[in-house]
Amino acid sequence: MIVVEKVDKTPVARRLVEIVERKGQGHPDYIADGISEWVSRYLSKFYMEQFGVILHHNVDKTLVVGGQAAPRFGGGEVLQPIYILVSGRATYEVRTRDGVVKIPLGPVVIQAARDWIKQHFRYLDPDMHTVIDYRIGQGSADLVGIYDLGVKSVPLANDTSVGVGYAPLTPLEDLVYKTERLLNSRDFKAKYPEVGEDVKVMGVRVGKEVKLTVAAAMISRLTKDKSHYLSVKEDVQRAVEDLAAKVAPEYGVEVTINAADKPEHGIFYLTVTGTSAEHGDDGMTGRGNRANGLITPMRSMSLEAAAGKNPVSHVGKIYNVVAQRIADKIYKQLKEITEVYVEIVSQIGKPIDEPKILNIEIIKDGELTSEIKNEVGAIAREELDRITQITDLVLRGEASLY
Repeated sequence: MIVVEKVDKTPVARRLVEIVERKGQGHPDYIADGISEWVSRYLSKFYMEQFGVILHHNVDKTLVVGGQAAPRFGGGEVLQPIYILVSGRATYEVRTRDGVVKIPLGPVVIQAARDWIKQHFRYLDPDMHTVIDYRIGQGSADLVGIYDLGVKSVPLANDTSVGVGYAPLTPLEDLVYKTERLLNSRDFKAKYPEVGEDVKVMGVRVGKEVKLTVAAAMISRLTKDKSHYLSVKEDVQRAVEDLAAKVAPEYGVEVTINAADKPEHGIFYLTVTGTSAEHGDDGMTGRGNRANGLITPMRSMSLEAAAGKNPVSHVGKIYNVVAQRIADKIYKQLKEITEVYVEIVSQIGKPIDEPKILNIEIIKDGELTSEIKNEVGAIAREELDRITQITDLVLRGEASLY
């Protein structure tokens, strides 16, 4: 069922107060999301290569337990490694016409986690600075039975869940997202290698005034002394202020970098590896960004962890991606719409292209005509009809999940 209605709500950008957050790629929660998702992708590709089908798995319960470190200007050591526990369920044996095939779950999980760390960090060594473990409930599959059911048909939802999307981003949401992406960009790291990957951004707007609080871990070995640290910090602040002037010129933006610093007491945000996980900060899959990369308490949100869920039938992942695609397309194609919200609810055991309800809320000036409703409904139906394509988008890393 597709429902389209006009709702009487003040658009977020016109409200007095707005709050937006993003946890960047080195944050412990982001680490958990990233590793969960890469484990899912590695498993999916392994299953596809070996059996021609993605078998059941959900590895969306990764836990990051902070270690201990002793950073100091010009050096520092990791005293106790970060403990990473990948948890969930996966198919570990497959019955074929030729017999039972065992899946090397452990090596696949460990390799995926190590590769993710290497890809996203410069100074966090997966061998020296982390202990990677896994506790995965093991299931089995009858490949002959799977093919007898018809693997090319539309998958059945393996959960009753909700996915949410909205469009467009407000200027503040855009600024918060782009601030973290700037500080973790290759060009910025080349210019300021002292800035670590753990970047967290909190934006608060009251009227036209924005306060942007940025936590940016600094690499201790690359920061020779207090003056060096403060100099880099000032440069980071200027870079964010310049970005704000471009992205949100209508606002007055006050930027604070590493608000907990107390230079007079020798307190600075220094890390050996670039993440706060090295010194007691913990993380868990699903506690960070929603599927669009932001935490937006002023908006509708799903509490589902999109990362790590299987990309074939788990609507906790698929519906969040589809909902965002529908919202983006509606806003782009129908210019008279101010905001659009999409909520999709599944029913376990039903085809994923037949949600229990797909609710679309439109905020616009003027009447929501039958013509507009029909256009909106057609866009939604089109995306549902191609919903099985989401699997490939996810495996190619082209779908935003966190």
